[in-house]
Amino acid sequence: MKNVQFITLLLALVTALVLVACGPQATEAPAATEVATEAMPEPTEDLMPAIGSEEHPIKVLFVPSVDTGVIVTGGEIMADALNEATGLTFEVVVPTSYAATIEAMCASPTDTITFIPPVGYILANQLCGVDVSYKAIRFGFPIYWSQVLVLRDGPIQTVADLDGKKWGYTDATSTSGRLLPLAFFESIGITPGEAVETGGHTAAVKALYNGEVDFATTYYSVPLSPDSGGGPWWTYEDWLADPTLADTKVDLPDDVVVTCAINTEKKDRLYCGEWRPLDARPNIRTEAPDVIQKIRILTLTNLYAPNDALAFGPEFPEDLRAQVVDALFAFSQTEAWMESIGNNDFYGWSAIEAATDAEYDDLRIQVTSVGLSLESLGE
Repeated sequence: MKNVQFITLLLALVTALVLVACGPQATEAPAATEVATEAMPEPTEDLMPAIGSEEHPIKVLFVPSVDTGVIVTGGEIMADALNEATGLTFEVVVPTSYAATIEAMCASPTDTITFIPPVGYILANQLCGVDVSYKAIRFGFPIYWSQVLVLRDGPIQTVADLDGKKWGYTDATSTSGRLLPLAFFESIGITPGEAVETGGHTAAVKALYNGEVDFATTYYSVPLSPDSGGGPWWTYEDWLADPTLADTKVDLPDDVVVTCAINTEKKDRLYCGEWRPLDARPNIRTEAPDVIQKIRILTLTNLYAPNDALAFGPEFPEDLRAQVVDALFAFSQTEAWMESIGNNDFYGWSAIEAATDAEYDDLRIQVTSVGLSLESLGE
C-alpha cells in the first residue's frame, strides 16, 4: 500500500515539473523575440541626416580647369556666403577631371551641384538628367570662343601649318579646349599629329610655353580695352552686328604686347599698357610674366558655345534648390563674388543669368558630330 502511494506521488510530481517546464516558457518566448526586434529597427531614409546638415553637406563640384588652389580658396568663400544666407552646409570638391565631375554628379543625385563647362553639362544631362539652372556671363558675353595658341617665334605662322603638329588640349570633355577645335580642324581639313591631354587650360598654356607641344587650344574671352573705359574691346552686341570681329580683332596689337607685365597696383593682374587680356594665357603669369610676349593667338575657331552652367543633381530637393539659387544670385551682387568664381584666375564669371536646357541644343549637335560621349573619353 505504501509503495502504491509512493508511486502515485512520484507521478504527480513529474507531471507538475513537465507542465512548469513546457507551458510558461513556450508562451513567453515569442514576446522576447518581439522585444528584440523592436530594439533594432531597420534603417530608413527618415533616419538619414538631412541634406545640407553638417553631417550631410551639399557637395559643390568645380571642374579642375584652372589652378586647384585658386578654386578651393574661392570656392570656400562662396560656400561660406551660401551657408550664411541659407543656414545650409556646403562642401567644396574639385574632382580630378571633367569626367570624374560628371560621374560624381550622377553617383550622388540628391545632394550635388556643379559649375561645369557646357559639354560636361550636356554629357551629365544625357547620362543621368543633371539639370541646368544658371549660366555664366563674362563682361556682357553669354558665349565664349576657343583659341589656337602658338609661339610667336615658332614655325607655325598659318592655320595650315597646324597639320601634323603636336597638339596640347585641356581635357577630353572641354568645350573650348577640345570639342570646338576638333570640329574646326575637321571643317578646314587639318589633322593634328600627336594629341596630348594636359589637364586644364592653365596646363595647356604652360605646356606650350615650355615647348612640350607645338600648339595649344584653350578658352578665349575678349580683352578689356582702355578705349572703352575698361570694358571689352568689342561687345556682344557689336559681334552680333558684325561677326567678323572674331576674326579681325582678337589678339592685342604688337606695340601693346611689348608692354605686358604684372601690375602690382592692380591685384597682380597682367596688363598690357591699360589693356587686360582675359584669355587663358595670363593664368601662368606668376611663373611666366612674359607669357603674352612669348605666346600669341593664331586664330579663334569658327565656332562658339554658351557659357558654363550651374547645374543640379537630378534628384536635388526642389525647396533646397530654390534656396541655393536665390542665395547664389544675391552673392553674385557682392564684392566677395570677385574674390570667388568672379575672379578671372578662377572662372571669371562676372555675372549669372537664368538658363534653360534648350540653349545647349546646338552644341549637342556638335557633340554628336564628333562622337563624343563619356564612354569614349580617353580613346
